[in-house]
Amino acid sequence: MLLRQSVNSSLFSVAGLIGAPVQDPQERDIGRVVDVVVRWDRGVYPQVSGLIIRIGFRRSFVHVEDVADIARRSVQLGSTKVDLSDFERREGEQLLHKDVIDHQLLDVDGARVVRAADLYLAHVGSRYWVVGVDVSFVSFLRRLLPAGMRSRATAERVLDFASIQPFGSPGAPVLLRRPHRGLQRLRPADLADLLEDLGRPERRELLSMLPPESAADVLEEMEPDHVRLLLGDVPLGQAAALVAMMEPDEAVDALRDLSAADRTDLLAQVPDARAAELRTLLEFPEGVAGGIMTTRIVVLSTHETIRDALDKVRAQRRESDVDGLVVIDEDGRLVDDLSLADLIDNEPDTSVGDVIGPPYPGTVRPDAELDEVVEQLIGNRGSSLVVVDGEHRPIGRILADDVVDALLDSDTERRWPWQLRGPVS
Repeated sequence: MLLRQSVNSSLFSVAGLIGAPVQDPQERDIGRVVDVVVRWDRGVYPQVSGLIIRIGFRRSFVHVEDVADIARRSVQLGSTKVDLSDFERREGEQLLHKDVIDHQLLDVDGARVVRAADLYLAHVGSRYWVVGVDVSFVSFLRRLLPAGMRSRATAERVLDFASIQPFGSPGAPVLLRRPHRGLQRLRPADLADLLEDLGRPERRELLSMLPPESAADVLEEMEPDHVRLLLGDVPLGQAAALVAMMEPDEAVDALRDLSAADRTDLLAQVPDARAAELRTLLEFPEGVAGGIMTTRIVVLSTHETIRDALDKVRAQRRESDVDGLVVIDEDGRLVDDLSLADLIDNEPDTSVGDVIGPPYPGTVRPDAELDEVVEQLIGNRGSSLVVVDGEHRPIGRILADDVVDALLDSDTERRWPWQLRGPVS
């Protein structure tokens, strides 16, 4: 902000303002501040539209234009006329003390969930704006002090409100701005961490803000227990759509954590072809190659060209990432495994049969144990393995990161292959 210095000097606490006296032009007390009303749908920094003050037994609204000055310890009105009718919230309005303080907020810049211990207003020009949120524990303790001492306490950790993403709906704890470009900057892993830190209502709200493809990517990064809870929280149709968009191996991991009844109900909502694919993978137990492979593979024949291969890669990338392309013979048996670099290094009209050759891909059977998968991956020095059936036909692919995830989920006492080789001389 260009007026940073003047803003810092004019900051005052919303929590410190609650309960402060409201005075008429003759400096006579007429009531006390109950809350601060803002409109959250206008710009990055919410603008104060008025105050709720208690006059006797009534909670009345005072428009900000009728306020002469909002100070740290009191509010000065510019007129003796006050509408004594009870306050009624209008669409788009938020109450800072009731709706925001003590509620969860998303710090997009810091990629973390915070809880608002306090909010800070600044008088810039002729307007009052919400410019900061205090997330320190000290500020929470400060609110336990007598009202006269709150305003003298200093802010400990104040975040720029431009980086804040709140949750909820108008009239409930706290409005989620639509859209928020900050969310688009976060990686799926960051969003997964945020979802795991949020409460269940806020988690559903954030998930509904993401495009379905992005939401599926985020679920792939979450811990299985959190995925299970999230799939149970959202409507069945939405849960099925998310599972259908996930990588098959990640989707199967999520389905395994559901009860048999919930898994059956969910798969009934998934498109038939994808549901059949997932049911096939579910037949393999955890801890074997078939249980961690993805069945989304790009298959080429030896008579196709590099141009054909590139077209297949483009088509596949609409659904998932492509790590490589398996090449089969006329009987469907695996011949080779081409990398994306192989496609770039050759002319479009080059035949796939002219490109294949040693070194040949590492393979495993779907019933191979995890130790064997790790050994093959290390020995092959590649980023993936091709899973083949008894006839050496490719049925899936295992990526290195899937192996790592499987190892992390397995027994911590497992003897990993590199632990068996003894000290390095």
